[in-house]
Amino acid sequence: MAENKRPPAKSGTSAGSGDVAAFLAEARALAPSAGDGRGRLIFALDATMSRQPTWDRALQLQGEMFGAAAKVGGLDIQLVYFRGFNECRASRWVGDAAALRDLMTGIDCRGGSTQIGKVLSFARTETGKRKVNALVFVGDAQEEVIDDLAAKAGELGLLGVRLFMFQEGRDAVVERGFRDLARLSGGAYARFDPNAADELRRLLTAAAVYAAGGLKALQKNAAARLLIGQLR
Repeated sequence: MAENKRPPAKSGTSAGSGDVAAFLAEARALAPSAGDGRGRLIFALDATMSRQPTWDRALQLQGEMFGAAAKVGGLDIQLVYFRGFNECRASRWVGDAAALRDLMTGIDCRGGSTQIGKVLSFARTETGKRKVNALVFVGDAQEEVIDDLAAKAGELGLLGVRLFMFQEGRDAVVERGFRDLARLSGGAYARFDPNAADELRRLLTAAAVYAAGGLKALQKNAAARLLIGQLR
């Protein structure tokens, strides 16, 4: 894996407590979703070869994201993934768990390098067409120059697109990078631990609830309250 070219920085708490608090503070100025009451969330996944177990776990949990969001107004999700040699693709927007499941089951993981920059650039284009409320990214590596990614994350933050950066594994360089991207967007960082099913479910549903209804909905969601209380 290529090395992050930014000088080392303090990694902070392992569970992301400060990041969730910062996310809530940043989100206070945001209004709930407008228009038809449905939020829009980009669900971005690293689909390189090492990711197959996590891909399968994300597939199992995505239905619960829709279920939680439906209680506060509903959610449209667009799947974005990268894999192989310079392959980065996006699905159509879908509004139910079955449609997203069908999209995900047709994709296999392949070797390749990370393309997080393309994902962030794509999110910038999409929110220019119609507001995107949040981007959830799940990955275990960050092989691009962090300063380039940071600039894109900061721009998304200015546009109100919060990044929820989920890291599988405990690579310290990746953690610093993911934390920076979340912070610059006003979003949140956490670990994607397939072995901690309850915690992972709460993390993902909290992201979905925020995208569908903003901070007010997040604070009213029981699972989100439990998560916030745990991480503080």
